[in-house]
Parts: sequence; C-alpha cells; structure tokens
Amino acid sequence: MGIVEAPQGRREKRKLETRARIEDAAYELFRRQGIDETSIEQICAEADVARRTFYSYFPNKHALLGGLGVSRLYSQSGPMLEALIRNHTDTRGRLEAMIAFIETAFAGYEDIDRQLILAAPTVFANDPETQREINNSALDSFARLFTAGQEQGDTRATFSPEILASMVVGTLNVLTVSWAIDSNYPIFEKLEEARGMFESIVCRQ
Repeated sequence: MGIVEAPQGRREKRKLETRARIEDAAYELFRRQGIDETSIEQICAEADVARRTFYSYFPNKHALLGGLGVSRLYSQSGPMLEALIRNHTDTRGRLEAMIAFIETAFAGYEDIDRQLILAAPTVFANDPETQREINNSALDSFARLFTAGQEQGDTRATFSPEILASMVVGTLNVLTVSWAIDSNYPIFEKLEEARGMFESIVCRQ
C-alpha cells in the first residue's frame, strides 16, 4: 500500500517548488539582461506566477536578490558534504573532492553571482534566524565529516570537529567574499592553498 503524503506536506512542497521557480526565473533574467533592467513583471511572466504570488514570497526585488544569493550560494554545503562522505572513503579524499567541487562552481560563476554573494548579507541583517540556520547547518555538516574522520582514524584528534569545521567554513567564506569584491582575486590559487592548509591541519600523515 502506497504512502499518502499529508496535505500540509504537499502544501509545503508546492511552496518550495514555487519559490524555486521564481528564483530560477529571476536568476536567468538577471544573468541575461541585468538586475536593473529586470522587472518584477518580467520575473512573474518567466516563472508563470501572478504578482500576488511573487509578493507572498518576496516584498520587493531587492529581497529576492538577497534571497537568491542565500539559496544559490550559501545553502549548498549540507548536500555537498553528505555526498562527499558517501562517495569518498577518507578525509583527505573528501577535502580534495570538496575543493574540486568548489573550483568547478567558481569556474561557472558570472558577474551576477558576485552581485548575489554581496547581496546575501542584507538578508542576514534583516533575518538573523536564517543566518543562524545556514551557519549552523554548514558547521554541523563539516563537523560530521571530521567526526567520521576521527572515528576511522585518519583525522587528527588535536582539535574538536567543531573547531575544525569553524576553520574551514570561515576560510571558505572569506575567500568567497574576497572573490566577489575583487574580480582579479586569484580564487583558484587561494582555494588550492586552503586545501593544503586543511589537509596539513586536519589529516594524519
């Protein structure tokens, strides 16, 4: 007998799908024609939603811009790290795969992504609870990775998983913001340097 999804669950799923459709449509329009040249009416048409639906998710275009930065660029660490733990057997391999994943993402980023990164903190300023949730999610995900490494004996026990997670998250955040601020920032060189630092501090030789 199949499992029937509860009405509340279906409603939440539809809300998430609608929000994602609005954000995806906005991202493509922002990328193609620029933020200032993109109107809410165009976003609604592209996403196939009514204006009242748009405003039930975002009070204005600026809020959408910040929310888009959060959802696209700051909310992906959990799924990424879960995949790393599943697909790689040791901590060194997981760290190397993580940097490769991030480098691939940066290779595909455009100017709009810089603007989104810089817009995201405005959402955090107005919604500290969201900031806490995203920050704690990233820290918890990395802490699980390092806990798994310590349990299997290839991660140093000198520092707690939580402190190691803070080091990685803080470093990656600084590198990301530096890249967003400065188009000449050598992000790939710095990511490789960070990988070496993570491995030297985290991994047993």
